[in-house]
Amino acid sequence: MTDLLPVVEPVETPTTADTANRHRASFNSLAVVAIQRLTADAIEVCFAVPHDLVAEYDYLPGQYVALRTTIGGQDIRRSYSICAEPKPGEIRIAIKRDLGGLFSTWANENLKPGDVLQVMSPQGAFISHHSMTSLNHPDELQAEIARTPTANFVAFAAGSGITPIIAIAKTALATSPSTRFDLVYANKATMDVMFLEELADLKDKYPARFAIHHVLSREQRISPLMTGRIDADKLAMIFESVLRTDDVDEWFLCGPFDLVQLCRDTLTARGVPTETVRYELFSTGDPQKPEGNIGRPVLVDESAKSVEITFTLDGLQSTVASPLHAQESILNAALRVRPDVPFACAGGVCGTCRAKLISGTVEMAENYALEPDEIAKGFVLTCQSHPTSDAVTVDYDA
Repeated sequence: MTDLLPVVEPVETPTTADTANRHRASFNSLAVVAIQRLTADAIEVCFAVPHDLVAEYDYLPGQYVALRTTIGGQDIRRSYSICAEPKPGEIRIAIKRDLGGLFSTWANENLKPGDVLQVMSPQGAFISHHSMTSLNHPDELQAEIARTPTANFVAFAAGSGITPIIAIAKTALATSPSTRFDLVYANKATMDVMFLEELADLKDKYPARFAIHHVLSREQRISPLMTGRIDADKLAMIFESVLRTDDVDEWFLCGPFDLVQLCRDTLTARGVPTETVRYELFSTGDPQKPEGNIGRPVLVDESAKSVEITFTLDGLQSTVASPLHAQESILNAALRVRPDVPFACAGGVCGTCRAKLISGTVEMAENYALEPDEIAKGFVLTCQSHPTSDAVTVDYDA
């Protein structure tokens, strides 16, 4: 679990392309053009991107989009990883039904071609380091990978964690004849495996360069190593007999908190450089953490001491007073005066609410989305940032 982060102070840096070459987060209405059922509880959804928005919806393999719609009178937002290699004019995501999940249940039961949802421009830093430097377009990423003499990638995924990884694997394998990709994919049973046919096709297409190891927790496999839940002992055995850690250029970990953290800790103990390990969580592992879709109400007492929060969004500056007793996040305060402030998970996982701290100081409770260089440049997750000074200014447009 990420420890409580220290106070973050604004940092002045030259203007450069940031870590993930992020687009300014903005919602647009996109129509669903196709829906494919992947499993009994998961669907693939394809959105058409109009010609005038193609540039805005360029993305790098591994990035995600946030969806927004109204269900039962509630404004609902959720983030989903893009599950296909970059292709102008379309965005493909996979939505797996979560137990009690309002949006995922609605989508699996009701979403159909012709429906229109609000879709945010692609975001996220769960991408290859080749694209973390100065690349601004997927074509440049492919060219960079193709120039790499050898590239060995290893990924661990569980359940819907396969979504961004299959996009990364397809792109990497297609763009370089020397790339090798090993995937350890954990599920309960075969019927739960998303993209089962696509993964098999990928293995058939690149038999010498793509290896997939299915680990099923509730279904017996021929190899005992590939049967049961991945715990510390099983992971150690996988490293000893299936994978090597000394010649891997990049690691990708995507799934629930416990598995991702276990992999990270194991790799660290084996001396794998942290800068080669990329991870993404679909939850923080904290079931008690609320994930509200609008700013929670706050009792404003004019006589009580408050913090002045100023933020810039779409070139417009707004200010809101946040009572100290409320202990609300910057995001919550901003939503009370502007409901169009970008966010999706509100749990420190997706990074959609990212903004640059211009003045004042804040404390981030959790951070599963920002890279170290983003924090060094003064960026914060506003859903997790609480002011520690009398006034704070952040810029969502930075």
